Parts: sequence; structure tokens; C-alpha cells
Amino acid sequence: MPGTKISEVVRRQQIIAAAYELATHGGLNAVTIRDVAARAEMSSGLVSFHFGTKDQLILALLDWVLETTTALSVGSEIKAIDDPLDRLIALLRQEMARLSREPQRIRLFFEFWSAGIWNYDVGNRMRDELDRYREAFRPMAEAVLVADPSRFAGVSAAGLTAVAVSFIKGCAVQSMIDPTLDIGEFLAAAEGLLVRQSHTASLMSRPAASRGPRILPARVR
Repeated sequence: MPGTKISEVVRRQQIIAAAYELATHGGLNAVTIRDVAARAEMSSGLVSFHFGTKDQLILALLDWVLETTTALSVGSEIKAIDDPLDRLIALLRQEMARLSREPQRIRLFFEFWSAGIWNYDVGNRMRDELDRYREAFRPMAEAVLVADPSRFAGVSAAGLTAVAVSFIKGCAVQSMIDPTLDIGEFLAAAEGLLVRQSHTASLMSRPAASRGPRILPARVR
């Protein structure tokens, strides 16, 4: 419609979408003001008006990637599960399936993580968001430990949370490497490790003398 003015919010969304397309195909180095403007079919000046510099545009892209990657949503179906461990495993299943569906986004996520080693602003954003993601799991982890302390003897809520998030991120990485990854099989292995944890923790909590003989590595002659 002639004379219709596109809102600032819509313009910013268009610019971020263009930056995302460039980044998923050519990496962060492919994101420039000029190329983003061309992809979004607008002037470079308009991109600069909304985001200022390339660095600010990259940070805006990072914020969008984090919002759509590390935002945890616990639906009513999961909340309705009575057993805490079953509830945690259902959340693992949801997150593994969700993240594995978009390998390009996960690839970009880890590129940002690598960039964050040297870029202070990127690194801080990544750490803060991952901390929030882990903390979102903590209430479920605490409920698991309260419900079955013997199964996870010697395990803290922070430790169980870290393991759960590691399973999810590991699944995302594997699905990025191997698009044919069987998520169901990956989850079954994760569940097996969680169950096995009870036996391992029980052994580790016993005095060393009662754990059985210690097998030492053979000496190299």
C-alpha cells in the first residue's frame, strides 16, 4: 500500500533475519553492513541507523540466537508428570529434539562461543545466558534428589543440572555433525547413564577399602 511506513520493530527483524542467513551460510565474517543491507533489500544507511556498527549488529544477532536457543519452556504436559526423574527426562527429550532440529543455528551458536573467547562482550553474553539456562533446570534437579536421595548419593543439584545440560548440548553437537542421529537412541543412552549414576555414586560414597580391589595400569617396560 503506497505511503505505508514499515515499523522500526519490523525493520530490525528484517535486518536480523538477513544477518542470520548470511552467518549460517558464511559464518560471522560474512556479516557486514553492506551485505546485510543487500540481503534485506534496503540501504546500508538504514542498517546503520538501526544498529550503528557491524559489532553492534553482531551482538544483536547473538541476542536473537540466544533467545531462540537457550530459552527454556516447560509445558503443562511435562509439569503434570508426577515422578521428578521422569519429569527431568521428559524435559531432556524435549530439549534434545528441539535443538537437534536446527543444526545451522547450533553451528552458529558454537561459532559465537568460540568468538567469545576473545571478544569480551560476546563472551559475557554467552556465559550469562548459559548460566540462566542451567539455573532453569535446577528446580527439577533438586526435586529429583529429594525424591530419591539414595539413587544420587553424593550428587549435588548443581552437578545433576550440569550433567543434564551436557547431555542436551552434546546431542545438539552430534546432530550437527551427523544429521541422521537417532535422538531416541541418544536419549536412551542418557537415561541409562542417569540410572547408572546411582550405582556409581553409591560405590564412591563407600570407604575405599570396601570398593573392591583396585586395578592398576600395567607398567610399560
